[in-house]
Amino acid sequence: MQVTDKGQITIPKDIRTAAGVLPGSEVSVTYEGGKIIVQKVAGAIKTDRRAQLRKAAAQARKSMSPEFQQMGTDEIMAFLRD
Repeated sequence: MQVTDKGQITIPKDIRTAAGVLPGSEVSVTYEGGKIIVQKVAGAIKTDRRAQLRKAAAQARKSMSPEFQQMGTDEIMAFLRD
């Protein structure tokens, strides 16, 4: 595992699953005895904004007429701008 220049790491999926760390979960990071310890903060789940946006976009797309439902974002934006 490599640390990015911003100090970020990716926690492997099997470890996230085993620890119950879901998108929006809050974790604490401490340094003890030469070890970096990442712990899930019990009951602290922030709203996953990306999931909310995907849900809102899906609902908006359902309300569109069938020809718009087949269009991609760029096509819809071009249509709206014309």
